[in-house]
Amino acid sequence: EVTAHLIGFTNVDSQGIEGVEKSFDKWLTGQPGERIVRKDRYGRVIEDISSTDSQAAHNLALSIDERLQALVYRELNNAVAFNKAESGSAVLVDVNTGEVLAMANSPSYNPNNLAGTPKDAMRNRTITDVFEPGSTVKPMVVMTALQRGIVNENTVLNTVPYRINGHEIKDVARYSELTLTGVLQKSSNVGVSKLALAMPSSALVDTYSRFGLGKATNLGLVGERSGLYPQKQRWSDIERATFSFGYGLMVTPLQLARVYATIGSYGIYRPLSITKVDPPVPGERIFPESTVRTVVHMMESVALPGGGGVKAAIKGYRIAIKTGTAKKVGPDGRYINKYIAYTAGVAPASQPRFALVVVINDPQAGKYYGGAVSAPVFGAIMGGVLRTMNIEPDALATGEKNEFVINQGEGTGGRS
Repeated sequence: EVTAHLIGFTNVDSQGIEGVEKSFDKWLTGQPGERIVRKDRYGRVIEDISSTDSQAAHNLALSIDERLQALVYRELNNAVAFNKAESGSAVLVDVNTGEVLAMANSPSYNPNNLAGTPKDAMRNRTITDVFEPGSTVKPMVVMTALQRGIVNENTVLNTVPYRINGHEIKDVARYSELTLTGVLQKSSNVGVSKLALAMPSSALVDTYSRFGLGKATNLGLVGERSGLYPQKQRWSDIERATFSFGYGLMVTPLQLARVYATIGSYGIYRPLSITKVDPPVPGERIFPESTVRTVVHMMESVALPGGGGVKAAIKGYRIAIKTGTAKKVGPDGRYINKYIAYTAGVAPASQPRFALVVVINDPQAGKYYGGAVSAPVFGAIMGGVLRTMNIEPDALATGEKNEFVINQGEGTGGRS
């Protein structure tokens, strides 16, 4: 069950039906040779017309780390049960290579005993299911504003609620003003929407696209989707505002993992891979390193006291994250009273090695904010990954006074 959605299974004829078994079926099974000859009436070969050599079956070296896959699946499965959620998905990526180290879904299924297993349970939600990304896009908004010179690191924004064409833009908690770091730490819709409205509508469309939203992930797995990306010529102010906090587009968990892997490599975009990458792919710089580094440092505040993702904190390590919450869309295209909780980020923040995305779909245990539902899972998974991979702790010792805390008394403790 740990790798069921990824590996898949074969039928009685050893043909791949789901997962890697299906996507790489020809590579894994090889092909028989063929010889075409002309015979006489006695069955003797009198002429060779053509021949095709057989192709041996190949081994496939997946990038998946068995230890990390088991860890991710266990923590995700526990979280789905604890939150009484419909499902959960998680993707772990090596920032330096683009290799997918773990990819898990819950609930899972037993590929060796499919009796009674509904077809719907077999789909790999990390590549097939699309959701609006919510506040997980906000770091890209801040990066864009910094790059365009709309603001600088020390800018303070007026974050009092306001209205656009009759629609109120507000935050979960009220803040009269916030720094750029505070906008991310408190996940301020007011703050990012004001940044978006200060830029051309094409600015965020271009940045999101550069980070891979709306683009195929090309792992080679059957069922991969490219999400839904707007192709508008004209944008209303309310559309521009809501686009800045993750509405009006849809992404897969895998696409979001690619965004955060790019953030973790300080703006170098690399293709993702489900097989081992050797030699490493240099990648393409899509955003200035200094700007991305600045925003990664700001993102550290989200998991510090006063931040919306404090429940993701990992003892001994610095992490840079963003939580998010988005309403689900019903069959008729309207929003319904169900939610998706996200936490996405990189670690260790001093020199990122891993990007992780955790998605909890429709939690029903009383809480639904990303900071309360998915952040603890992120912390449990990433903490286990860092320790398993022997990554040296990079955080200040407990009790040090150098940590920056913003508006701690006003924090919502897990809402975002």
